Amino acid sequence: MPLPVTIHQLQLTPEQLAHARKIAASRAAPHREVVRAKLTLLIIEVPAISHAQAAGHCGLHPHSVYQLRRRWAAHGWSLQDAPRSGRPRVFSPTGHHAGQSPGV
Repeated sequence: MPLPVTIHQLQLTPEQLAHARKIAASRAAPHREVVRAKLTLLIIEVPAISHAQAAGHCGLHPHSVYQLRRRWAAHGWSLQDAPRSGRPRVFSPTGHHAGQSPGV
């Protein structure tokens, strides 16, 4: 089933746009942030681009593009991951999972 035509338009401040350009050109930023910044710049350049076309340009799945556009429209633009539900993972300082002995 194809995804709907984009109804989520992205509006950025000049500071946010400058930040997206900086991250998109960065070689030291986390990969997912670089991809999201490139997606942002593409959406700003071509607002009517479909999810599938944007996904093809950025190497993402069309559903991921849809989810990012929807999240940005609802909660504001951010390159960071959305908060996860549930308890955070816990690791010990030695690198073993909590409750697991080192020899197992």
